[in-house]
Amino acid sequence: MDTVEVGGLRIAYERAGSGPPVVLVHGFVGDGHSTWGQQIEALSDEFTVVAWDAPGAGRSADPPAWFRIEHFADCFTAFVRALGFEAAHLVGLSFGGILVVSAAARESGVARSLALVGAYAGWRGSLGPDEATARLEKCLRLSEVTAEEFEQAMVPSMFSATAASPAVTEFVASVRRFRPPGFRVMSRASAEADLRAFLPEIRVPTLLVYGDHDARASLEVAEGLRSSIPASRLVILPGVGHVSPVEAPESVSRELRGFLRSVEHGQR
Repeated sequence: MDTVEVGGLRIAYERAGSGPPVVLVHGFVGDGHSTWGQQIEALSDEFTVVAWDAPGAGRSADPPAWFRIEHFADCFTAFVRALGFEAAHLVGLSFGGILVVSAAARESGVARSLALVGAYAGWRGSLGPDEATARLEKCLRLSEVTAEEFEQAMVPSMFSATAASPAVTEFVASVRRFRPPGFRVMSRASAEADLRAFLPEIRVPTLLVYGDHDARASLEVAEGLRSSIPASRLVILPGVGHVSPVEAPESVSRELRGFLRSVEHGQR
């Protein structure tokens, strides 16, 4: 695990491989390795793969309470540039998907491509204001409970009913290590974000990956992004829940590899 300072915040990250850069962004629970560990291993044979711990998660510093999605996005772009990448393939799960879309909206050229996994155009943008508010209120309540209670409340919505593997166990352990201040900030950033106006402006190749058993980002959310992003393709994984990189790692890695190769070779 390496670290770099960005805007006064310590950002921890894992890096492996060589080749075109691919930066992986986790959701609002878990961390880089517990979410993307199997993709790091699978893709590092032909790509430089980086998985950050977002501010407020893993081994990174907590963000200030006023951070919202634009601040996360600017921090992330500065992180990408601090690693020496002018542009990278950006892959985001859930909150991470909101973040990388916001980064692409705010900094032209930072995204070579986008891969959005169980993602939203912000909770407000994809779910509407009422559901976004309800989710935020629930998250704020959960930020006050014990780690065990937090795990019990969050994990069932993360996977399908049949998900079981050592990787799922590792991810669940990372959920239990949640940090309330960071979780609250990421929840508020997710709830307030509405990126719908930017989606039609996305011009880089975009892959959308969703599980058809996703209890958090439904196929209706997926179709909303697909219909709004011109250069997008939707892949639906049967029998898979929200955290598909953990539950269905081979499928997600296969889809990412094929997509990244197609972008690098100019084939769409």
